Amino acid sequence: MKTPSTNLCKRSIGPRIFSLGFLSLLALSCAKQNDTEQQTVAADETAAGANRLVSAVSVPQWEQMLQQNSGWLGADGIYSVALNGVEKAGQADSTDTFFWFSDTIIGAIKEDSLQADWEMVHNSVGYLPGGTPDPGRIKFHWGKTAQGKTASMFEPHTPNAQPGDYYWLGDGFFNHRKDSTIYIFAYRIKQLPGGVYPFEDVGVSLIALPKGSRPPFESHRQMDTPLFIKDSQGKGKVVFGVAILANTVGARAPKPDGFIYVYGVRGEKKELLVARVKDEAFEDFSQWRYWDGTSWGKDVHRAAALTNRVSNEMSVSFMEDGRVLATYQLDTNSPTVAIQAGQTPAGPFQPAKKIYETPEIYEDLDFYTYNAKAHPHLSKPGELLISYNVNSFDFIADIHQHPHHLRPRFISLKYK
Repeated sequence: MKTPSTNLCKRSIGPRIFSLGFLSLLALSCAKQNDTEQQTVAADETAAGANRLVSAVSVPQWEQMLQQNSGWLGADGIYSVALNGVEKAGQADSTDTFFWFSDTIIGAIKEDSLQADWEMVHNSVGYLPGGTPDPGRIKFHWGKTAQGKTASMFEPHTPNAQPGDYYWLGDGFFNHRKDSTIYIFAYRIKQLPGGVYPFEDVGVSLIALPKGSRPPFESHRQMDTPLFIKDSQGKGKVVFGVAILANTVGARAPKPDGFIYVYGVRGEKKELLVARVKDEAFEDFSQWRYWDGTSWGKDVHRAAALTNRVSNEMSVSFMEDGRVLATYQLDTNSPTVAIQAGQTPAGPFQPAKKIYETPEIYEDLDFYTYNAKAHPHLSKPGELLISYNVNSFDFIADIHQHPHHLRPRFISLKYK
């Protein structure tokens, strides 16, 4: 889920119209960013890029792949999974990649002008054969109503879903032990009547895509989960599904233990939590356990913060030596992309390192960037492909002035 910049807390929203889902977590972003309990962000700001053993550079060929002029025009919320379930660098050429997006623009751009009949849906998907970014080979899909009108790919229909609810999509993974089912977390969003913040997240659902299924996913399943807690003993809202790490043989994890690690975000400080469950028991929420700092327990309210100041969408992926790397946008939507190395999927984590400052925020006064995350199977060995999203506080004006701005950008992190 996305959150606008804390700068918005200091200015009037007025009559501006934001992209769908934009205001869901606005209140969380107005927390004090200088809280003394927050982690120290460690970085060598003076080191020359050429001398860094850890460095990140833009890889424009990936963002150019998403610069389309008809049909699917752009989106945010990008996650991906290899359709053979192998989440290891250098393996993408042997499979297809399945992408899913949240807020999506459908329409046409002619002579750099957005045509008047454009529409927005809440989510869409895409498929790319192989590991080379190619705007001519990636294929996008979104939903259609019974009357043939444009719609979101996934609409809520769980027992807890209410009319008018919609999905903002979280992370997902390929479960080898559950007949190659792809699971995707989906945040259920409710439209509120008027007010400054007319949206709120009200639940976390789980979407199950059967083996080999393709759009329109007529046989997919949806289920409600207990992974949304409105207030965890005074610590704030808890939402799981922001990142997933499959520590399994099928995923080619370096030291597989058979567990799926699912990460969540808690409260205004954006604390990172983690749960785990065996891959074959993924749908049995009674089998889920939460890391409390010393052991794995049943009580989600005792979950310990692994770190904080993370983003509402992020990733945790394996390094070649078996450690993990958390990748996120500092404070969700600052210009800073950060990483943290951890000894295990549950930490402990080293202090954060700033690896990249997003230049798009200077292209327009209202632009902001958010929700960085890694795509390990699309990465080269020794590198990590990272996406982040670009949006605008003045969405309606800027989607006409900059019709290609609402799409992910990519960087590659090199490290030793």
